[in-house]
Amino acid sequence: MTCAFEPTKGNLVACGGLDNVCSIYNTSQAATNPKATQELVAHDGYLSCCRFVSEQHIVTSSGDSTCILWDINKGETLKTFSDHRGDVMSISICPTNQNIFVSGSVDTTAKIWDLRNGKCVQTHVGHEADINSVAYFPDGNAIGTGSDDQSCRLFDMRSYGEVNVFKSDKTASGVTSICFSKSGRLLFSGHEDFNCYAWDTLSDSGQSAYTMPSPHENRVSCLGVNKNGDALCTGSWDTNLKIWA
Repeated sequence: MTCAFEPTKGNLVACGGLDNVCSIYNTSQAATNPKATQELVAHDGYLSCCRFVSEQHIVTSSGDSTCILWDINKGETLKTFSDHRGDVMSISICPTNQNIFVSGSVDTTAKIWDLRNGKCVQTHVGHEADINSVAYFPDGNAIGTGSDDQSCRLFDMRSYGEVNVFKSDKTASGVTSICFSKSGRLLFSGHEDFNCYAWDTLSDSGQSAYTMPSPHENRVSCLGVNKNGDALCTGSWDTNLKIWA
């Protein structure tokens, strides 16, 4: 259900799913019959998302309504974050301050957490259905969310409030995944209707700025922008990846 690369050196990859376990692999090992260097076991529900904080630490979210900060080397839990009232579907580490992260849940809220004290410092409301995906704005001052209520929303952490809603008649299906362009001007959203849309974060028109010309043949399950910011990759239940540049 989820996977992630360690971003600083790229030596580690993590994955997890319905077995409730986050498995850590070293990318230097042979491709044939690779074995996990560490298995992180503590969640009581499926693993929905995992994101590295560093080579030593990773955060996971789960259907058991919690997030956990792990010591990778010791295979131990350091902190458990448990204020959500439903499955936690997505997490994102702040790009400018790795002591905080955001989580999105089926309880319709997005919560900002402080890794140092294990507490929720902000709760953002506005969605009317499950939040399936969350992402930090590139400058770390705002978060984006995507929901089954067919909308994406932008919340500013400084003003502690919603500053924009992205929804139109064309997007009559739930949002499965989101990410920002390198500058943050565009918000990309993947949908259950097989399409990917791009929204102008400065616009209030309620219309997507761009629709990808050839949609997938099944729901879009994930998407991401490369480090250089000049390409977008979308993944789908049709078993294909598409790269847009």
